[in-house]
Amino acid sequence: MKKLENLIVFFDGACPLCMREIAFYRRRKGAEEIVWKDISQTGGVDVAPGLSACDARARFHVLDEKGTLYSGGDAFARLWARLPAFRAAGLIAQRQPFRWMLNRAYDFFLRVRPQLQSLASRRLSA
Repeated sequence: MKKLENLIVFFDGACPLCMREIAFYRRRKGAEEIVWKDISQTGGVDVAPGLSACDARARFHVLDEKGTLYSGGDAFARLWARLPAFRAAGLIAQRQPFRWMLNRAYDFFLRVRPQLQSLASRRLSA
């Protein structure tokens, strides 16, 4: 795979909860060095080699400069490591046992995400 220039963050622009979180990260110093790819604009095709639009909507993913795809807590750790305000947390989160804990926390979040998305949608429409 061709070497990439920047970290690519895949996010669902059709998800109000996702958009709020991504907007938060995009306002941070260092965010201008990251490519932010809204997967809701892809038309259902693969968003990257090895990443279908369906899988990208189901979990958070980033693609690093080496072409390595990360998902879930691992993806957040990679994103955090690129933003100066979160760099220390990102580097720590890539090491055990913190990596394991972050991934378990992310898996729990996925179970409650539908309820959180519903709440976020209702708050935006109110």
